[in-house]
Amino acid sequence: MENKKIKCWIEAMRLRTLPVSVAGVLVAWSFAIMTDLMRWAPALLCLLFAVLAQIASNFANEYYDFRDGLDKPGREGPRRGVTEGDITPRSMLVATFATLGAACCVGLSLVIWGGWWLIVAGIVIALGVVAYSAGPWPLSRHGLGEVAVVFFFGIIPVCLGFYVITGIRWLDEVGLASVATGLMGANVLIVNNYRDRDADALVGKRTMAVRFGLPAMAALYLINGYMAVALGVTVWAALPAPVWIIPAVYLVLHTVVYWRISVRRGRALNPYLGITAMLMLGYAVALLAVALCR
Repeated sequence: MENKKIKCWIEAMRLRTLPVSVAGVLVAWSFAIMTDLMRWAPALLCLLFAVLAQIASNFANEYYDFRDGLDKPGREGPRRGVTEGDITPRSMLVATFATLGAACCVGLSLVIWGGWWLIVAGIVIALGVVAYSAGPWPLSRHGLGEVAVVFFFGIIPVCLGFYVITGIRWLDEVGLASVATGLMGANVLIVNNYRDRDADALVGKRTMAVRFGLPAMAALYLINGYMAVALGVTVWAALPAPVWIIPAVYLVLHTVVYWRISVRRGRALNPYLGITAMLMLGYAVALLAVALCR
């Protein structure tokens, strides 16, 4: 019984999507290393903060979707412990705010390197964790989930992480890379909402997939990947020619995954959540490897 409970909590963390938060921080690390201003203490704390914040967001999403009747037993997506009765709603709510509190404590420690204004940034991030699934106008239910991902899993972790690690407020290349990272992260949510389009429409959840339909979302998935690589072209062009194979390989794999997603429905799409997240992580790891080896 104890092992089953542990498994339910691990499922609630949605491990297959956690590479999204890790990738953004690794991109920030890559640029910090390339500027020769890498500071490992704040770098590691940024990584811990990002992972805790995403887990808190995943917990909040599970709790609030259950509370509002948006998740049903036997859903097409990965199993939800609260919906299936394995985790009590109160336990999930407590876990949500405990994990968010832990993330805030880690974030406060970054004030040492980034200054007191980071508290404001931390408040915005904490509000975003909850506002994605709750509040008077939940972002995930009004077609803004993908936009939120670009902001909270791309722009913020890359730009803010780079600043905290290096002390440099802005570089154009970092700004472009942050949007590219966000677009890759948004693709993970696109797969999720593509799979759940019919179920979401039935409960009044107005995701982008519900608003614009499956063909449009499949096309957006493909475009996001190509846009992400295009935004990083100046970075890759400044590196030795052999490493150009990295974005080329990413685009080939991304295109193959797109074709597979476009002809699948329901539970058959579940593996592609993790595959899309791992493509994003692989791209970030490759960039980090190039930065370390240059």
